Amino acid sequence: MRKDISFTSKRLRCQGWFYIPEGLAEGERRPAVIMTHGLSAVKEMILPNIAEAFVRDGFVVLAFDYRYFGESEGKPRSQLFPLDQVEDARNAITWVSDQPEVDPQRIALWGTSLGGAVAVYTATFDKRVKAVVAQVPSIITPDSRRSRNPEMWDRVGELLIQDRVARYKTGEVRYMKLVAPEGEPCALPGQEAYDEYMALAKNAPNWRNEITLESLEKMREFDPVSLIHLISPAALLLIPAEKDIGIPVESIRAVCERVTEPKAISVLPIRHFEVYAEPWLSKAASLATGWFQKYL
Repeated sequence: MRKDISFTSKRLRCQGWFYIPEGLAEGERRPAVIMTHGLSAVKEMILPNIAEAFVRDGFVVLAFDYRYFGESEGKPRSQLFPLDQVEDARNAITWVSDQPEVDPQRIALWGTSLGGAVAVYTATFDKRVKAVVAQVPSIITPDSRRSRNPEMWDRVGELLIQDRVARYKTGEVRYMKLVAPEGEPCALPGQEAYDEYMALAKNAPNWRNEITLESLEKMREFDPVSLIHLISPAALLLIPAEKDIGIPVESIRAVCERVTEPKAISVLPIRHFEVYAEPWLSKAASLATGWFQKYL
């Protein structure tokens, strides 16, 4: 059973879907999985297929839109501050823990791409989280991001300073496309990213191909790695993509080494976006389900 729900985060409404397994006895409480989505995505993208896999295996599931995205409230639209999304995830934990179908001592986070980083960061500081699965996770430091292309990093930094000055003087919110055909300016360049987002958007008419320039500033400052050792005792499973050009698998292995048990890493022989299509979608979901069954 799936029902529309909402919860508040910083006085704004977050809209979501709450999944309850069939056959739940009166008074029975189940473990819950809260899903955190990727860069600019909305709940209609991918999450239903994975949520349904989790609920078939007996988990209560919450999928939701972050503030400023999808059906949730907040202006300016398409504003992506990772720490705001962490706040949304923590408020989702509070809401889920209050539901009569949920055992508040068995809460897990599942995140994909940037949502994987949000899930990991949330669990690092919120000890209500007992298990985490992060697939194709964007868990790299600002220093690592810059080292891949220092010239581009610095050039974008100059653009963001100009935007900050203009925003201070005029209050204008400026936008950039999230994805675009090869050669056009956007926040996430590359033909692969453009093609994949356009395909995912077919099932998400309220998704917008845009992001505020201020979001880029906050995203490049976000560091889900440096304190990740504090995530213990939450059980962490990382599912990186071996051929991910944006998130090198070596960096994910290095992150895993910083974490104490229980932990695991399961590398899929794919590119970043292939995890959203079969057979890899089901394989990654099965890995996640097994992890949650073991540690919740």
